[in-house]
Amino acid sequence: MGKIDNFEKLLASGKDSALLRFSLGHEYLKLDDATKASEHLRAAIVQDSGYSAAWKLLGKSLAQLNDVPGAIEAYTQGIAAASAKGDKQAAKEMTIFLRRLVMAAALPPCPPAQAPKVP
Repeated sequence: MGKIDNFEKLLASGKDSALLRFSLGHEYLKLDDATKASEHLRAAIVQDSGYSAAWKLLGKSLAQLNDVPGAIEAYTQGIAAASAKGDKQAAKEMTIFLRRLVMAAALPPCPPAQAPKVP
């Protein structure tokens, strides 16, 4: 039985948590299933909006789905969450990912104060 099966069993038994959802999202992303990954990562940040690692992977999964505005929004919210917790490394990584995404899409960056929140 693989990790995903074990995590899904935990979820089905009612043991939902931000960490469990992050773990599921991460495992689905490893399998290139960005759709399922983004579903679980969104659930993780609903439970813990300050979970900067979940924001980072959500941005990555949305970028893989070609949802550039969603990825920009996720990275922007993730940078804010990481900065609020003093997690400079995560904020720096997401800033780089955001910059690359914006340059690749040739879009103007979304200022953090105006970025809508991802549920």
